[in-house]
Amino acid sequence: EMKAQTNRVVFERVIQEAFNQCHFEVLPELFKPDFIEHQFGLLPTITGLEADIRSLHRSFPDFSLTIEEISEQDDKLWARMTGKGTNTGGFMGLANGKSFEIAVFDLCRFENGKIAEHWGSPDRFALLAQLELLPRG
Repeated sequence: EMKAQTNRVVFERVIQEAFNQCHFEVLPELFKPDFIEHQFGLLPTITGLEADIRSLHRSFPDFSLTIEEISEQDDKLWARMTGKGTNTGGFMGLANGKSFEIAVFDLCRFENGKIAEHWGSPDRFALLAQLELLPRG
């Protein structure tokens, strides 16, 4: 089915071009301008999304997302990814050189080949634990 293929290509471009390569000029062609963001702490605008990605790369200059699997149904796409990075830029005010590798789950709803709605669930607890930023018990 052509539509599903298109949604998959759009999602793959978001990950490869925007998140991994910081080519933010692609965002307006991949997201609706009024897309709805459900992930806690993220801004529901294209400029907000760009700022969030820039912030990730400031804290973790080697940050990358790898798509492990994608599942699609109608106008929805689910993805399981691996996020990796090394804290050399100062995450939460501390550049301790620790690395992380976490699971990230995303759900996107598409309209006319663009992302209209996004839910994201990175394993933030594992992130903080691996970066040794959790309080010691």
